[in-house]
Amino acid sequence: MESGNKYIQLGDLEVYQLARELSKFAWKKFELMTWEDRKIMDFQFVESADSIGANIAEGYERFHYLDRIKFYYNSRGSYNEFRYHWLDLMNERKKITLEEYNYANQISDKFQIKLNNFISSVYKLKK
Repeated sequence: MESGNKYIQLGDLEVYQLARELSKFAWKKFELMTWEDRKIMDFQFVESADSIGANIAEGYERFHYLDRIKFYYNSRGSYNEFRYHWLDLMNERKKITLEEYNYANQISDKFQIKLNNFISSVYKLKK
């Protein structure tokens, strides 16, 4: 994304860094799960977390702002699946500790704000 004459690399975007942090969190939990837990819920837990950053990356190099935003909305959908479905289930089923749950929610809160601001900034670039 252009900012004046300076191009910001994907890895330098805070929204992308936070998405990667959620992905790392999910993967660490995945590695500790039994095969039964992985089969029932953890594959989807990791997939939803990985999809958050993947959609940001896919949209980032798109030319048209509406094409970009479509991927950022997909990222928001994956984020909602991760946070409000899988993360809550992991907590309810005692597959993560309360500290881990709170940590993931803290990162999630930051991410949600950054993603919404990021989408708004892409809309503003059109003007």
